[in-house]
Amino acid sequence: MNAAVATSVFGVFMVATVALGLLAVRGRRGSGGLAEWSVGGRSLGTVFIWVLMAGEGYTSFSYLGAAGWGYNYGAPVLYVVAYMSCGYAVGYVVGPLLWAYARKHGLVGITDMVAHRFGRPWLGALVAVLATVFLLPYIQLQITGMGVVVSTISYGAISLDWAYFIAFAVTTAFVVVSGLRGSAWVSVLKDVMVIATLGFLAIYVPLHYFDGYGPFLDRLVTEKSEWLTFPGHGDSGLGQAWFVTTSFLNSLTVVIFPTTVAGYLGARNADVLRRNAVLLPAYNVLLFVPMLLGMAALFVVPGLVGAESNLALFKLVVDSLPAWSVGIIGVAAALSSIVPMAVFMLVIGTMWGRSVLSLVPRWEQRQKGAAQLVVVVAGGLALLLTYTAPNTLVRLSLISYEGMAQLLPMVLLGLLWRRLTLLGAMSGLVVGVGVVCGFVFTENDPVWGVNAGIVALGANLAVALAVTYAGPRERDERPDEDVLARDELEGEEVAVPAP
Repeated sequence: MNAAVATSVFGVFMVATVALGLLAVRGRRGSGGLAEWSVGGRSLGTVFIWVLMAGEGYTSFSYLGAAGWGYNYGAPVLYVVAYMSCGYAVGYVVGPLLWAYARKHGLVGITDMVAHRFGRPWLGALVAVLATVFLLPYIQLQITGMGVVVSTISYGAISLDWAYFIAFAVTTAFVVVSGLRGSAWVSVLKDVMVIATLGFLAIYVPLHYFDGYGPFLDRLVTEKSEWLTFPGHGDSGLGQAWFVTTSFLNSLTVVIFPTTVAGYLGARNADVLRRNAVLLPAYNVLLFVPMLLGMAALFVVPGLVGAESNLALFKLVVDSLPAWSVGIIGVAAALSSIVPMAVFMLVIGTMWGRSVLSLVPRWEQRQKGAAQLVVVVAGGLALLLTYTAPNTLVRLSLISYEGMAQLLPMVLLGLLWRRLTLLGAMSGLVVGVGVVCGFVFTENDPVWGVNAGIVALGANLAVALAVTYAGPRERDERPDEDVLARDELEGEEVAVPAP
């Protein structure tokens, strides 16, 4: 009976989610084009951009993964709050730059920007392939998170394998029909439910299990003090140096993450992005709730190991709440997977439709259809990875960020500094990707106590600069205003000078 009630509530909301996505794009002028599907026709205002980008930041990684790492390690999980807050500050400057560059040249993603900056269409295709490789773990993260939710709220009636497939099917259907605008609309529903459910759990769990915050925190300090200091519980290697380097790396990387850029490019104007960067840090307050609840689960459901720690928060919910409320909390968690997963899949589809398949003559005039096909394929690959290479949610997130960070010199430095050559950027990228893959796949991350991604980025940047200065200057007859990124400030274009 509990399983039937909870899954019925969940099913009704999932149908409503897809319907809301359809309603969002109904009657939109130009709805058949790639720009409307992928960046919302560049017409989203402050509210929609805020909830959309908050939706990307507050995912199943935050809802379940933060609780899982709080359960496993404790203090190191605070890096999530640190990097997101710092990333919004960086985005205040970078977001308007990328928005203005894309708007001026009719671009819809970072692959377009790189191809335009260096004047090589094939470079956009290469970056699309590389970005896809490092985005798939993040889609896998969302499938895993939503699968955990579906299986848990069904009280085990739905196996994890079937739950993963349901997560893939619902999200794929949603993103194919609704695009970025639909994701923004559903983000409003998601934010209301996330704020309400986490607010409730923040009060309910300590009162129900510990008779209040005082007894809970006293017990945490007395019995689990190791979770409250770096490097946290166990031999994790996640000390202060790792915390600082990971926060720094991720705060830079998040502003060029293809999904973040999709949010930037959907804005009506650059001022929307500036206001958004000021407002978004307030959303980070919510992140403390699952972190704290993860540590509360140490006393209620001890013994979770490995990927099982992703269940920490929902074990508290299922063990003590009625089925209908379990279903509602499950919907909030599932929407925290659907919205970002939809944007990630949409961005991959857009990159391939625009930068890869468009190079094939028969697909050049069918970019939207090609992009939607790629969405299905990318989701299928992520589903396969979920079955064959499961991992904790935070570990998947870190892999994505460390890989995507290697695009920073090519994207940001390239758009600000005319002297950077294609050979220099490519050489640095090859070295950076090689170093980060070497560390990650040999399980040497952290390395020397710091994030492996920042070591790789240092090597990347050093090689890019060395090859640029050692090699010949590239001949590009285009003026600076057609190559470099510019911002619009108080109605006037302000150029970024080229050294």
